[in-house]
Amino acid sequence: MLSIGKLADAGGVGVETVRFYQRKALLVVPAQAGGIRRYGDEDVRRLRFIRKAQKAGFTLEEIKELLDLDASHDHRRAHELATSRIGKLDEQIAELHRARESLQRLSRECAAGSSGPCPILAAFDV
Repeated sequence: MLSIGKLADAGGVGVETVRFYQRKALLVVPAQAGGIRRYGDEDVRRLRFIRKAQKAGFTLEEIKELLDLDASHDHRRAHELATSRIGKLDEQIAELHRARESLQRLSRECAAGSSGPCPILAAFDV
């Protein structure tokens, strides 16, 4: 059995992150035994699941649904969530590519000119 600090270490997060996940109902708050809450292997697995799902771009709400699906083995719904997340990631990637192209163009314009306002700064001026 692990203390909250050891659970956090095992999951690669801070204690406050564990508490945040508990407030969001992603992790359970175990009953106190002798004044200390103890966590087990299932808590470590769940915490690591949350972290990996976050790295894949899932929101906390989506992660909660994935955790529920994990218990029910609902492959169809998990696939739907993953497909939706892929679509959103594709949109973000396209947006980042547009931002990169715009910044590259501004950078070339900035390097080509030696007088007048900087094109990069002018582009961000409102």
